[in-house]
Amino acid sequence: MASARLDRKQVYDPVLRSIHAWNALAILLLLLLGRVGEWLGYSPEAASLWRFHVWTGYALVLGLFARLVWGLVGPAHARLGALWRPAAWLRALRSRELFAEPRDWGHATLASAVYLLLYALLLGMAATGLALAAIEQGRGPLYLWLGHDVTLRHLFREPHAWMEYAILAFVVVHISALILHELRHGVPLAQAMVSGFQYRKAREEEE
Repeated sequence: MASARLDRKQVYDPVLRSIHAWNALAILLLLLLGRVGEWLGYSPEAASLWRFHVWTGYALVLGLFARLVWGLVGPAHARLGALWRPAAWLRALRSRELFAEPRDWGHATLASAVYLLLYALLLGMAATGLALAAIEQGRGPLYLWLGHDVTLRHLFREPHAWMEYAILAFVVVHISALILHELRHGVPLAQAMVSGFQYRKAREEEE
């Protein structure tokens, strides 16, 4: 019977893990508040939720800014450059290794491309959200340019909604992929952003 020995390495630093937790919580809150706010319709409760939604959006903008800064000055595995791997993406697509067992330390090859796409979506969602906050609630940094200009609402509302659905799909796929990787490859992944440690199979040993 064959058994795999696992190597362990500290990969993700405490600052990166804290930013990840901050942004993940902000994203989940924004998705939840948005859905509940739509369900409540036009009511005082909904108005309060939308105000909290806007403040949570500010928190996400702060978290994205922190991730950008740490991606420029942080350690190797926190750098945004560690996510930009076009040659590796092309090799993975050509070999059709779309769900390959992780062997290197850090983010998985194709996962890094998805994370960059997620950051682009989050920036777009933040920008359209700030525009809607100025138009619908008369608040935020874009108020001087867009404040209460309801004629521009349609330019931002639909893109904001579609990006929301895309981010919700990412959350579902991200969690599902972590679970499937652990079940298929027998290597713990989900705990990495809590402990900072990653595990990789070292070699197969005969018992």
